[in-house]
Amino acid sequence: MWPHFRAAYNLARWLTRSHDDAEDIVQEAFLRAFSACENLRGDAARPWLLAIVRNTSLNWMKRSGKIALAMGGEPELNDLREPSPDPEQSALISVDRDGVRRALEQLPVEFREALVLREIEGCSYKEIAEVAGIPLGTVMSRLSRGRDCLRRILASPAKETVT
Repeated sequence: MWPHFRAAYNLARWLTRSHDDAEDIVQEAFLRAFSACENLRGDAARPWLLAIVRNTSLNWMKRSGKIALAMGGEPELNDLREPSPDPEQSALISVDRDGVRRALEQLPVEFREALVLREIEGCSYKEIAEVAGIPLGTVMSRLSRGRDCLRRILASPAKETVT
C-alpha cells in the first residue's frame, strides 16, 4: 500500500481542501486498510485503498459539517448545457496553474473527485468506478460535466463559484 500513499494524500487533500485534514484522513484510512488487508484480492490495491480514503474523507466531511452530500444523485448545477465560449485548450493555456487549482476547488465534490482521480492520479474509468462505488456511465458523466464546469469557470472573467 505504501506506493499509493501519495495518491491517497492527493485525493484526501483535493476532497477536503485542507493539508492538515488530509494528513489525518490518510492516517485513519491507512489504519483501516491495514486492519482489513485480508479483504484485498489480487492486484487491486490502488483502487481498494483509494476507495477507503474516499469513504474516510466523505465521512469526515459529513461529521465536521463541511459538506452536505446528496449521495445517490448528481449535484444540481445551473445551466450545465450552456456551451463553453472557447475551446478547452485555449482556456487552459491562458490560465496559470494556481488559477486551475482554484477553479478545480470550486467544483462540487463529486466532479472534483472524478477529475482528480482521472487527470491528476491517472486512474482508469474502471478504477474510478471502483473507488467511488458508482457505475462506469456515471464516471463518464461526472468527468464530462466536471470538465464542462471547469471550462466555464476558467473562461469566465469573474471566476464565479459553481453551486
